[in-house]
Amino acid sequence: MQRYDANVSGASRREGVPCPFQNLKGGCRRGVQISTLFLAVFAFLSAGDQDTRFSALGHKLMCVCSCNQVLLECNHVGCRYSDRMREELGAALERADSDDLVLQSFVQKYGPTVLLAPTTTGFNRLAWVMPYLALALGLTTVTLIIRSWRGSGPGGGAGPENHGGGPDLERFRDQARRETEI
Repeated sequence: MQRYDANVSGASRREGVPCPFQNLKGGCRRGVQISTLFLAVFAFLSAGDQDTRFSALGHKLMCVCSCNQVLLECNHVGCRYSDRMREELGAALERADSDDLVLQSFVQKYGPTVLLAPTTTGFNRLAWVMPYLALALGLTTVTLIIRSWRGSGPGGGAGPENHGGGPDLERFRDQARRETEI
């Protein structure tokens, strides 16, 4: 059996029990110190995690008081819903519910309009696709209109000789010149 390092105190030295951190420089004691440090860092990081989750989830929900504002930013005077919804959100986070479960519980209680952004499943996918589709359709329409206007100018494919109104057009031009001469 292996023994602990010589620089480890006698209280922590045990015969026959190998140190799980014996490959670390400084022996088992240093390994325990490092692991304790990592645990402390993660404990302190997760302390602010609840506030971060509360803020992130609160900004994914809308207040249902018809003010059309984000839940955490509802400044509607006398709002009966925002305080109650914030308390429900805090209680769900204390129960350690997942983010999806919290959002789903709000949807079940208040309806799908409580979500700030529509889900990307089912029919709601259309809400994500339509703005881009409308933009593409509008750009295509504008491009086709500009191309048709360019083609109808002088020397283009839609000139007077192609419309069959060549002599009439020339007569109107002569009349316009005579009437506008000073």
